[in-house]
Amino acid sequence: MQSILKQSLLAIAMTSGLLLAGQASAGAIHDSGLFTSVLPANDDGSTGLVSLGFTANINSTNYTQTYVNNNGNITFNNPLSTFTPSAISSGAFGPIIAPFFADVDTRAAGSSTVNYGSASLGGFTVFGVNYIHVGVFGAQPIFNDFQMILTDRSDIAAGDFDIQFNYDTIVWEAGTASGAPSGGLGGTSALVGYWTSATSNATLPGSLVNGALVNGGPNALITHSLNSNILGQYNFQVRNGAVVNPNPTTVPEPESLALLGIGLAAAAFARRKRAA
Repeated sequence: MQSILKQSLLAIAMTSGLLLAGQASAGAIHDSGLFTSVLPANDDGSTGLVSLGFTANINSTNYTQTYVNNNGNITFNNPLSTFTPSAISSGAFGPIIAPFFADVDTRAAGSSTVNYGSASLGGFTVFGVNYIHVGVFGAQPIFNDFQMILTDRSDIAAGDFDIQFNYDTIVWEAGTASGAPSGGLGGTSALVGYWTSATSNATLPGSLVNGALVNGGPNALITHSLNSNILGQYNFQVRNGAVVNPNPTTVPEPESLALLGIGLAAAAFARRKRAA
């Protein structure tokens, strides 16, 4: 039923000819060329189980493989085709790591595919997924840029690893099948977070809140950070199967930057309005 609805909405959007310009990049994405395996252009698809390249202890279960899901997340027990995000605190999706859980559609004209793979970075084994310049359901020429990197930290203890989310441009938060009008804003908005157990799960502030995570929003992913001095970067440590400090609070751009006298202005971004 959902598939039929999405096909109908896609046909409407393809004939609308709407265009929404992107905004400036935060530049947090790095080493994107390391991840070369391709999830072919699709809507709501997933890979089969793919190797992490290391062992990840999640809630006392050791995982060496994961599913890369087109809709901005990876899961460990089953692939996930769900395109409208919902709260992950119940554990209904099992272990999930979601840099931007929303209705990514890489079939849109101009969209890149989702790329993934394992590699070596800074002397560590990593597994990364690039959602760089990916479209949103509804065949709209608007694109988001985000990345997830998992880093093997078995040098600390067996199964330990780090999670990193990186963001550049985020201009859409939902697809038309998730209730957003053409333009990618509104409806049921994206969720950013993770669930590793009933006591180790969290979502970033602004998740599921209209206009919060996109460029210029109050919790804009590109102008905040967590455990990093790089805007648009969010770091988490998984130790002994659980995330350390499982209740993240994002940190905005330091106010001191406005005092440096180097021409930086604290400009307020007006929330984009869309036609009714």
